[in-house]
Amino acid sequence: MAAPVAGLCAQPELEPEPEPEPEPGAGAMGLTALPGELLELILCSVALGAADIGRVSCTCRRLRDACAPRGKVWRERFRLRWPSLLKYYSQTDGVNWLEEYKARHNAGLEARRIVSSFSKRFFSEHVPCDGFSDIETLGCPSHFFEDELMSILNMEGRKGLTWKYYAKKILYFLRQQNILKNLKEYLQRPVDQQSFLEGEVLVIPEVELQRQVLDAMNCVLYEQLKYKGNEMDYYNSLNSYIHQVLIRRTGIPISLSILYLTIARQLGVKLEPVNFPSHFLLRWRQGKEGSTDIFDYTYIDAFGKGKQLTVKECEYLIGHHVTEEFYGVVTSKEVLQRMVGNLLNLGKRESTDQSYQLLRDSLDLYLAMYPDNVQHLMLQARLYFHLGIWPEKVLDILQHIQALDPSQHGAVGYLVQHTLEHIERRKEEVGPEVKHRSDEKHKDVCFSIGLIMKHKRYGYNCVIYGWDPTCMMGHEWIRNMNVHSLPHGPHQPFYNVLVEDGSCRYAAQENLEYNTEPHEIPHPDIGRYFSEFTGTHYLANTELEMRYPEDLELTCAAVQKNYSSSKE
Repeated sequence: MAAPVAGLCAQPELEPEPEPEPEPGAGAMGLTALPGELLELILCSVALGAADIGRVSCTCRRLRDACAPRGKVWRERFRLRWPSLLKYYSQTDGVNWLEEYKARHNAGLEARRIVSSFSKRFFSEHVPCDGFSDIETLGCPSHFFEDELMSILNMEGRKGLTWKYYAKKILYFLRQQNILKNLKEYLQRPVDQQSFLEGEVLVIPEVELQRQVLDAMNCVLYEQLKYKGNEMDYYNSLNSYIHQVLIRRTGIPISLSILYLTIARQLGVKLEPVNFPSHFLLRWRQGKEGSTDIFDYTYIDAFGKGKQLTVKECEYLIGHHVTEEFYGVVTSKEVLQRMVGNLLNLGKRESTDQSYQLLRDSLDLYLAMYPDNVQHLMLQARLYFHLGIWPEKVLDILQHIQALDPSQHGAVGYLVQHTLEHIERRKEEVGPEVKHRSDEKHKDVCFSIGLIMKHKRYGYNCVIYGWDPTCMMGHEWIRNMNVHSLPHGPHQPFYNVLVEDGSCRYAAQENLEYNTEPHEIPHPDIGRYFSEFTGTHYLANTELEMRYPEDLELTCAAVQKNYSSSKE
């Protein structure tokens, strides 16, 4: 049983004392004298809180019965507080609404406790995979926890930015875990049940009628709804997500083929996926059922507006001849493998936080399908090692690789040694560096944390989240960025800034100036460093303020000097 909600009175176990009889001639009618329906209506009022209902239910038997745990009053209290959760209950269920209210209330407290702890624990690093261990052992329904996270994300205004940042991280993790769970359950089904559609569909037997259906599909999809292949931004990862294909009406061959195949099957036309090299296709049977002759099929290019192709035209599409095996149908698992493989390749193309996250997520999906694939296990170990996260997990992966393929002992041994060194260094780490503006060595620093700035040369808008009295990057970076060409070179303050395009940069003081029209910076990491946007500047969260304890006063003074006169 869940712990009682603060301020709620638990339902009494013992019989209450008999009620005193009202004195003759008493004037006003009490609650207990009202008809049941009217009493329920009053107790369901939005003016009353859960604590009020708890106290009312402790007064006498009549009101206790009116506030029964499985009754309308507590159901209405639950609905008013968390309306989106009612979809998880059946109308016929005998739900104990008081206990559900307590459980949801306690889940909310636990969610907020965990979210509030993340900034202190993970401010100096990205949240590692093992950082979510508290969430994996929740003692409440996951949808209660997710509902509280959504309520944090939906908080109005420009406050609570750090809470929203970590709530989003946790929600992402929970949904990723749910995807992996569903994928594993899907892969455990027999192959003939691993379809793109759930349930049965009608199959139209006549080829000519099927052709009319496909023609109508092409007209609606490509002419009316304007779906098209994304030739201009082919390597955008959004092209691989079906929900984004539906929103943006563009994609790559494999994602558009899945959409096309799904609609066709619902309309009675059986199409099959073809793992054609470099360009995913569908095939439509023209000859006898079960034919292995590749010339008995018409091939459909969903990326090319549903164009129907012959075998020879398929080869023209990619510019070279291929053997018959590439025209064969593939299973749902093989389609998934190719889609995840596309995401893996996209994740490898760049070295940004977003690409690393994509690589991590797609590796999780791939290894859910092929848990003993040594090549991808090694990639996962190297990725975690490179990012400096979850070294204990790296050791587990390397041990698994060694058991699967002893010939990998050289690479495994190298990573094991350096991972153990990383674990030892982490144990020796001291607290964060604190930078006081009053120190003599910081006298040349002109700007402070939270100010909205503009880059003089490149014109981008940004917010400062850190600074150094001189350039702290290595010689190679200084040479590559041509820092010595600046009038003050590397011997001037440099600032860590979050840029509105989503990037993080290190800018020289002489290249920055106050933004004359300060506005919010739409950067995904803004909540990691700041708790609120005031309209002119950002307020550092607790962790950032600890590292720059004297900056707030200087930021407020700069805002007062630069923006107060313009508003007047």
